[in-house]
Amino acid sequence: MTNPDDQLLVQEDDEAQRDLEAQAIRGLSNAYLLMRDEIGKVIIGQTEVVDEILISLFSRGHCLLVGVPGLAKTLLVSTIAKILHLSFRRIQFTPDLMPSDITGTDVLQDDPETGHRSFQFMQGPLFTNVLLADEINRTPPKTQAALLEAMQERHVTVGSNTYRLPEPFFVLATQNPIEQEGTYPLPEAQLDRFMFNVVVNYPSAAEELMILKQTTGSHQPDLEAALTGRQILALQEVVRKVPVAEHVFVYARDLVRATRPAEATAPKFIKEYLSWGAGPRAGQFLILGAKARAILEGRFHVSTEDIKSVAHAVLRHRIVTTFQADSKGLAPDDIIDMLIEHVPNQLKAQAQEAVKG
Repeated sequence: MTNPDDQLLVQEDDEAQRDLEAQAIRGLSNAYLLMRDEIGKVIIGQTEVVDEILISLFSRGHCLLVGVPGLAKTLLVSTIAKILHLSFRRIQFTPDLMPSDITGTDVLQDDPETGHRSFQFMQGPLFTNVLLADEINRTPPKTQAALLEAMQERHVTVGSNTYRLPEPFFVLATQNPIEQEGTYPLPEAQLDRFMFNVVVNYPSAAEELMILKQTTGSHQPDLEAALTGRQILALQEVVRKVPVAEHVFVYARDLVRATRPAEATAPKFIKEYLSWGAGPRAGQFLILGAKARAILEGRFHVSTEDIKSVAHAVLRHRIVTTFQADSKGLAPDDIIDMLIEHVPNQLKAQAQEAVKG
């Protein structure tokens, strides 16, 4: 027979746990609002880009930023590092960059006291919290692979030794969509390592006027640190604990599976416009991104709207368009829009059939 006192203790523990989780949600939501305000002191507009980068950060993912030069990508990344009180380094990728240039290398050192020589590991720029990999498609595949291995495994192997990277470790890589001569485009398997593909567009006319006024004067804004590295790690764990309802999991699964032309249930337009669809990692990132978005908005539950909100950033670099799509001027985002319109209708029809049955 269950002891009533034991039941009371269990209830009190559950309530205490819920209170702690609620406090963590409020803390993250408040920090998010503070971060947006602080970033707004330096970066004009680009609110969607900022949101996607922060969602990726708190989901423990990495971002690929695609935009033409001069859109403040470097300034945005360095500003985020400052307000998060994290170390920041920038690597300008070039055709002659070698893997050891970014990972580090063993250097032969003399000990002045004993006169003995020994190899010591000199850390490369990968050993930081926030890394900006500028123009990642300008460096050869061997160096790209070294970076992508570090992103996935979060450690670097040099010779016979393995060195852990600092936590949190967050990579933002940039690509210029215009200049493609002399570049080494990332293959699909490597693109899949990035949680989000973030498109950085031109500012609006009003935003561009504000940029001109703000950046041509002598005023330098003072930035306030919002979070430490330890707090970010704790909040990343909070994001993982956000509950997800079964129908949201099903929606994310169906959205990803609908991108695959070989699937029997794939829509007709997918079979015509896509030659390759997204893999299971896309579904994982849809769920994690939706969790982070929900908690940043102060909610401890995930909806299908959260999935839709992150769908473009998760899927646009994981689908490959066909010649038919290209000839009609259809970009990956256009096809994702069509998918978002199609999949809910399909689920609704299935539900109505189940009720009739």
